Amino acid sequence: MERVNPESVPQKSLYTGARMPVIGLGTFGSDRYPGEEIAEAVAGAIAAGYRMIDCAAVYGNEHLIGPKIAEAMAEHGIKREELFIISKLWNDMHGDGDVLIAVAQTLKDLRLDYLDLYLIHWPFPNYHPPGAPPDYRDPRSVPYIHENYMRTWRQMERLVDMGLVRHIGTSNMTISKLKLLLRDARIKPAANEMELHPHFQQPELFRFCHDHNIVPIGYCPLGSPNRPERDRTPEDTSALEDPVIVEIAERHNVHPALICIKWAVQRGQVPIPFSTKPKNYISNLKAVTEDPLTEEEMAAIEGIDKNCRLIKGQVFLWEGAESWEDLWK
Repeated sequence: MERVNPESVPQKSLYTGARMPVIGLGTFGSDRYPGEEIAEAVAGAIAAGYRMIDCAAVYGNEHLIGPKIAEAMAEHGIKREELFIISKLWNDMHGDGDVLIAVAQTLKDLRLDYLDLYLIHWPFPNYHPPGAPPDYRDPRSVPYIHENYMRTWRQMERLVDMGLVRHIGTSNMTISKLKLLLRDARIKPAANEMELHPHFQQPELFRFCHDHNIVPIGYCPLGSPNRPERDRTPEDTSALEDPVIVEIAERHNVHPALICIKWAVQRGQVPIPFSTKPKNYISNLKAVTEDPLTEEEMAAIEGIDKNCRLIKGQVFLWEGAESWEDLWK
């Protein structure tokens, strides 16, 4: 297997001074790929030079990924401090005492003593009975209530105090919610994971994160090209087919996906593309180490933003919301 020297992969500083790679391997895909296949991709990616893995309890594969991380570390002589492992608190674990229970299970499943970054997956709490599908919405589900969120955040802060988590952060948050959190938090968020790709650049939220030393981690960095048609709407568009992206890719003699990766890293966000194919995830990693885009190419991509959100938040629609965008205020 081809390998990229991890030391050649640029790193990004968190506000604490800690460093994280500018690209990681995502592990969401349980709706399309068996967990064993994703776990094998994690092992292969670490062997190939990846040092950051983005996980989440709701993906249902942490118990499979953990043994593969341990095997890869042992086989390749990788120390724990060389890896940057992310996981997330799911929506049904926002209650008093739930956060410690959730992180303990994640650490057990991932076979780790600590996480480098732990995120609150969504700001909207929900309840998932055993066996319920991910899109289940319990009648007790509620919209964002800041006081409730802060009770969850206080538990997150406690994880840092206990040494179980090095950094805490948010996911799918908006500027208005982040302002409240920054006002009231004892330990500020180190990162905000959010949808970011050339057709959905979120410039205001992106700038807000940078201005407040919150690292923007971008999911769907390729525009989620493999999303099932049933999940698409007529306005959804693929950045990989955008004429600007295609032309730049032809100029660099690479796949359009690699242009999206280069753009993301040079812009200042941390993409977490997902793939189980070694050829793809190695190419993604190599893309951040060579042949950067020009200022003109970066400007051209900035001009193709369509404000096309792919992850609509439909899981969290509650009575009284008049539109999907109500969820993102």
